[in-house]
Amino acid sequence: MRASARIATATAAATLLIGCVSGPAASKPEPSGSESSGSESSASAAGEKVLVFSKTAGFRHDSIPDGIAAIKELGAANGFAVDATEDAGAFTAKNLARYDAVLWLSTTGDVLNATQQAAFEGYIKKGGGYVGVHAAADTEYDWPFYGGLAGAYFQSHPAIQPAKVQVEDHGHPSTAHLPGIWDRTDEWYNYRSNPRDRAHVLASLDESSYTGGSMSGDHPIAWCQDYQGGRSFYTGSGHTKESFADPAYRTHLLGGIRWATGAAQADCRPEKGYTPVFDGTAKSLEAWKQAGPGSFALNEGEGTLTTVGGMGMLWYDGAKELGSYSLKLDWRMNGDDNSGIFVGFPASDDPWSAVNNGYEIQIDATDVPEKTTGSVYGFKSADLKKRDKALNPPGEWNTYELRVEGERLRIYLNGVKINDFTNTDPARSLKDGHIGIQNHGADDQVSFRDIRVKDLPARTASGVGR
Repeated sequence: MRASARIATATAAATLLIGCVSGPAASKPEPSGSESSGSESSASAAGEKVLVFSKTAGFRHDSIPDGIAAIKELGAANGFAVDATEDAGAFTAKNLARYDAVLWLSTTGDVLNATQQAAFEGYIKKGGGYVGVHAAADTEYDWPFYGGLAGAYFQSHPAIQPAKVQVEDHGHPSTAHLPGIWDRTDEWYNYRSNPRDRAHVLASLDESSYTGGSMSGDHPIAWCQDYQGGRSFYTGSGHTKESFADPAYRTHLLGGIRWATGAAQADCRPEKGYTPVFDGTAKSLEAWKQAGPGSFALNEGEGTLTTVGGMGMLWYDGAKELGSYSLKLDWRMNGDDNSGIFVGFPASDDPWSAVNNGYEIQIDATDVPEKTTGSVYGFKSADLKKRDKALNPPGEWNTYELRVEGERLRIYLNGVKINDFTNTDPARSLKDGHIGIQNHGADDQVSFRDIRVKDLPARTASGVGR
């Protein structure tokens, strides 16, 4: 336990906790509708264009026409243009440059020649997007670049049947609207390798819920990754015609398209070794305590905590203070709302203790630089250009990673490092302490979900690199 810190004046404390609004920070335009409701009306940035490629050199899915029609409907409803082709001649550098993403819709076998492959590789390396649907994993087995981009190759499948899909990450726009367990019927692929070490798994199959799974209980079925300069999203669902009429699946596919085109942001770095400290259940709140006024409303159906009143804080009273660790959590604002995450403070029933002894990482995007989203509140602004590019607008989920090693705190927004702060104040320390989420006031509604922590090797600030 560190030595007790100096107590700041009440005026300074109030300034830190309450903050002041002085003008909006730049951000992306707010989409119409809400992805969390399963709606298809979330708008993409104007001018995006997607190429749907559905050439087959092996088995041909009879759902391909339904898939093309659904994607065109999604584009018309959400502000992106869609072209569809089965002509591999479309894979030239000049033509591919017209598109923000290329969606491989249940392609099979060898569908591109060497020249076309080279053009597509160049497109990805220049920042292009890839969306793979179902049999896109049953494609181009002799092209290593494509295998890495897709994430895994198809191996086998049992008969079409119901299964339980376990949603592992609700911070991605393809899964933000889904329940923790997604019950659906499809043809469930087994893969030749597990992509978890290379890609960020968004959803996996509960192999005990159906017959024919062969991946030893760790069975990813949807994932994303940053790959050699581009973006890759893959979903193993989409065999049946019915999939493309299912609103939940259509929103799943829409979210993958929006992320691949760059219209939405998410953290797609591989993730392993985290322990949930809030998993959306009442039981997981047993180790949390409310300090100060206000509270949080639990919605177990959505797995969320939403602020109620304030000014207070819900803090995690685990078995020990946290030292060197990575904290990840997803958060969503409905509009011009305010909240923050506190780190590095001692146990206390007084929320001002966190203000005086710890640090707040701000969420509100409408304040001055040192008090806005991604800032160490009142101490250091985020890199605003990187922040604005990484930030999803109100109504959509964002993911923070707060990485604490020694006195060094790094802040990642949707996988992008936007702040790097080292504490030099002897009245504070990041080397041990607790974590908490703020309920700012009655006019501010902010939701949190999927709070998880991973211990890191203890290092000094000067010895940390990434």
